[in-house]
Amino acid sequence: MTDPTNRRRRSRLLTLGAVTGALALTAAGVGVAQAAATPPPLSFVAASNTVTAERYDYDGEIYLSLDLGLHVIAGKDPFEIWAKRAGYDKPITAERLVVQNGKKKKVALPAGTVTDFYGLKDFTTISFADESGAKIAEYKTAFCGNSWGSARTRPDAPATNPYPTGCNGYNPFTLGAVWGVQAGWNAQVPDQPNYAPGKPSFDLAPGKYTATATVNPVYREMFGIPAGSATATVGVTVVNESAGGEAAMAKARKAEPAAAPPAEGEHALHSGEGDASRQVSSYLPEFRAPAKRPATLKAVPAGGPKPDLKSLPAWGISLSDEDGKWYVNFGATVWNAGTSPLLVDGFRRTGTDLMDAYQYFFDAKGNQVGSKEAGTMEWDPREGHKHWHFTDFAQYNLLSSDQKLAVRSGKEAFCLANTDAVDYTIAGAEWRPENTSLETSCGADTVVAVREVLDIGNGDTYSQSRPGQSFEITDLPNGTYYIQVLANPEKKLAELSTTNNTALRQIILGGTPEARTLTVPPVHGLDG
Repeated sequence: MTDPTNRRRRSRLLTLGAVTGALALTAAGVGVAQAAATPPPLSFVAASNTVTAERYDYDGEIYLSLDLGLHVIAGKDPFEIWAKRAGYDKPITAERLVVQNGKKKKVALPAGTVTDFYGLKDFTTISFADESGAKIAEYKTAFCGNSWGSARTRPDAPATNPYPTGCNGYNPFTLGAVWGVQAGWNAQVPDQPNYAPGKPSFDLAPGKYTATATVNPVYREMFGIPAGSATATVGVTVVNESAGGEAAMAKARKAEPAAAPPAEGEHALHSGEGDASRQVSSYLPEFRAPAKRPATLKAVPAGGPKPDLKSLPAWGISLSDEDGKWYVNFGATVWNAGTSPLLVDGFRRTGTDLMDAYQYFFDAKGNQVGSKEAGTMEWDPREGHKHWHFTDFAQYNLLSSDQKLAVRSGKEAFCLANTDAVDYTIAGAEWRPENTSLETSCGADTVVAVREVLDIGNGDTYSQSRPGQSFEITDLPNGTYYIQVLANPEKKLAELSTTNNTALRQIILGGTPEARTLTVPPVHGLDG
């Protein structure tokens, strides 16, 4: 099974200034701002003719920091794809939003174009040749268009980019995604094969190479990419950097902003890491709780928008042995499928490590109409936490075959954050949430109030990989069990429905006390 704490490798991100400057030239050396009055719907460019790739050896694990500087640039209209499946046992269908005669319409993409939520399948073919000209590697990469390193490439491009910053295909229970490149903006093209846990990552020995990247013919025709500019050639020099040690690995990954939204298949799920000093609530007004406790409503508004919390089946399930004890580790996601964000403010009881929590309600225009008490928030001082937890969001249980409680997870409190894009095709989905990790909204111990938000279409995933949070199964007999993910367990939060708050995932324990085994049958045909 896939461990949810594993992350796919991604290339170093160019800084915004570097991207803006580099994209002043196309592969043919023509200034983008001086290109034809009507640019092609999509252009494929390389930012530079030559790049240096740094190679690190971290305790025997090779990390190649490769960035070929490949980009797609949208023309006069945005490039936009909607991908969705009607159910987990249904194929993913995709449509492209196009503008014809001044009107927007969706055009279905051929079956098989999108088979997962990482993007358009086999969009690019990338090959490497050594100095003798012999081809030593070739692979294909997907492309979704959502890119953290996007920037405007011409002066008349729109000032803002509405599209998400990552493809978010890692959650096996994603339902819908929106991918796009704003008109006149760029999007980075993945240049390494997908990282697979347990398999070596892509590597090149030190030396000089020629990389050739080509948009595959089916997409050139489908999206109007000129054949003459569908291929880019980049000279690559691979150099060894200082081997071993955390400092070298940190250098290799230093371009990855810790609080950045997920990008190119990477996600920022909760795994126990936090840095309260970098919270978004400290500098974004919209994530700053009011200075005083709100007046509460006598009753929850009968109508109007509300969140709808849904639990996904547990995923990324694994077995571990620590100090003679056996644990079942898993990822758990609760997402908001409603018509309103879930917004909870905490107000500190002076001199204590406890806050009173309030849920806010809004009308159809987004105006606040009131609040109600929703439990508490508590300060967690433990190393790796050091942030405020909302105590009434979710609960994780391990049930026996007759679905009676066998073990309860020690995880009882949560900091809400938009870690996973579960379905961005539903009405009102927030494509570019600001609070995407522990660092963005969980608060420091010096604050008097905290605001935590779970936006429409987004999920909050916690990795249960720590003793005390994961299920200890050392003394459990072999047999069938169910991991239960339960949202809003005490029903202190008001939502559209509570009938979809529970999800079960079957697991089978076997083996011997010295060598336990774990089998995880597919659910809805998915193995995640």
